[in-house]
Amino acid sequence: MSKRKIVAMPGDGIGKVVLPSAIRVLDAVGFEAEYVHADIGWEFWIRDGNALHQRTIDLLAEYKLGLFGAITSKPKDQAAAELSPELKDKGYVYSSPIVGLRQHFDLDICIRPCRSFKGNPLNFIRRDGDGFAEPPVDAVIFRQNTEGLYAGVEWTDPPPNVRTALESHARMARFKDTPGKDLAVSTRIFTRRACQRVTREAFAYAKKFGYRSVTVCEKPNVIRETSGMLRAEAQAVAKEYPEIALWETNIDAQMMWLTKNPEDYGVLVCGNMFGDIVSDGFAGLVGGLGFACSANIGPEVAVFEPTHGSAPKYETFDPSIVNPIAMILSACMMLDHIGEKDKSDRIRAAVGAVVAEGKTRTYDMLRLPGRQEVLEQGAANTTQMTDAIIERL
Repeated sequence: MSKRKIVAMPGDGIGKVVLPSAIRVLDAVGFEAEYVHADIGWEFWIRDGNALHQRTIDLLAEYKLGLFGAITSKPKDQAAAELSPELKDKGYVYSSPIVGLRQHFDLDICIRPCRSFKGNPLNFIRRDGDGFAEPPVDAVIFRQNTEGLYAGVEWTDPPPNVRTALESHARMARFKDTPGKDLAVSTRIFTRRACQRVTREAFAYAKKFGYRSVTVCEKPNVIRETSGMLRAEAQAVAKEYPEIALWETNIDAQMMWLTKNPEDYGVLVCGNMFGDIVSDGFAGLVGGLGFACSANIGPEVAVFEPTHGSAPKYETFDPSIVNPIAMILSACMMLDHIGEKDKSDRIRAAVGAVVAEGKTRTYDMLRLPGRQEVLEQGAANTTQMTDAIIERL
């Protein structure tokens, strides 16, 4: 049998560091695959005016699975300023390539597990009477990944037909005299099909893995139409799962409650923006972005990535100091997706054992500033953390 092919997209900054670490761990656990390199990221925007080439899209269309490192994204004025001189003022507009992949392949389900590892010094601790408690956190956020505010339907100085349509709404009256150049509009688009799909996937996941609740985290008391549609579809799907409680929270209140009683929450389902926010909030309770993994899953293609950014200032550190665990856990999610759960369980157990032992900790786990000299203060470098996990395997 031929080896499975995985599209490997290091991307920018520390993506080029952590992705090879994850592949080393996959090799060590006995997962046999061929990794096909694909170009994506900022250097291709600067050179070609395109951060996501068709050749990368074609590879994902062929092989269906991707491991993605990290991406650099900047505001449009900075992106335009960094283009190669021969491309400037030629109409090139930067857009995030990972958002482009999500939309092209309809990777509409984003899954972001936030689980604490025993012994992690970064775990959330709260006061409990006269002492302190460290509640176990095991929250899994299902984020609708292709719509909402991230759909990219927006304008500065909306064209006349758009402005006319907007002004047909009574609440646009207060903006009637605002000059077009002073008006920026972003739309928040939800479709019923997408709401049904993400809520159904959330409930199915909760049933499969034994979670007792699904929480819809939105803002239907203010954003009545879009949040209201997701809430309504969750209520409809919940009737098919009477053994699972349906809870509802507003995003602002949820951000308060997740630091009061995070252990109460299991699966959460949100629109694109609020899912992005609440997943980072929960990630902060279990060690931060060095432990935050995610999956982008569509009908045919799936891409797995850590949720941290590219952190380009760390790319040139030699040796690298960054924490590879988020990327390694993202690779575990890929193994789960393709039915290799025995291997993913072994890797997670190895990560847990290294964290619990406490002998090998990267700079973030030691709460040190991100500078090269942290290695002299006892921090493990990227390779040493990867080696420790492989040794535990």
